[in-house]
Amino acid sequence: MKTITYCIYREDEFFVAQCLNVDVSSFGHTRAEALVALREAVELYFEDAPAADFILVSDAEIGQEVIHA
Repeated sequence: MKTITYCIYREDEFFVAQCLNVDVSSFGHTRAEALVALREAVELYFEDAPAADFILVSDAEIGQEVIHA
């Protein structure tokens, strides 16, 4: 068993759940749906990926910065 770290954000009409341990994301109409979909997607990812792909994440923080672009 692994504990994943994720962030959830709104993108148009969907909530997007992004796993920070591996490059996997999913979405749903609610935060709960997005999280369920993310769990399923990460479990499917590890059916084919080596466990070494998992990056331990701690002390995560969400932020926003204004850039000139």
